[in-house]
Amino acid sequence: MRRLIAGIAGAVFGFGLVLSDMIDPDRVLAFLTLNSGKWDPTLAFVMGGAILPMLLAWRISAQREQPFLGGEFPPRPTGGPDRKLMAGAILFGIGWGVIGLCPGPALAGLLIGGWPVALFVAAAFGGMALYQYQFTRA
Repeated sequence: MRRLIAGIAGAVFGFGLVLSDMIDPDRVLAFLTLNSGKWDPTLAFVMGGAILPMLLAWRISAQREQPFLGGEFPPRPTGGPDRKLMAGAILFGIGWGVIGLCPGPALAGLLIGGWPVALFVAAAFGGMALYQYQFTRA
């Protein structure tokens, strides 16, 4: 049941990205380039539409002993940001700012984005595989 709910949530997320046109790198880049004279605030509304329900979900989950569908909540992070997190965030931001894609919209636009999106997704999976090889081997 949890996987079904997760699949439905992912499909709704992907549909929202397509509907809001956040799979278009030019729209994202128009948001990220404030001084271009062509600033597009659409992404801010999409982010707000995601942050507000999530804030509500965090408030509700903080008052619960266990998730609605059973199991356990993951442990809360301890400590602050470390060097790996900061390096990853910086790389993510640079990549997003250079090409206007991040993993969610890339997957949502995979079928209609052409070869550049397919190349991005392949590179993302390659990066994940490299991480698994580099940091999880015993």
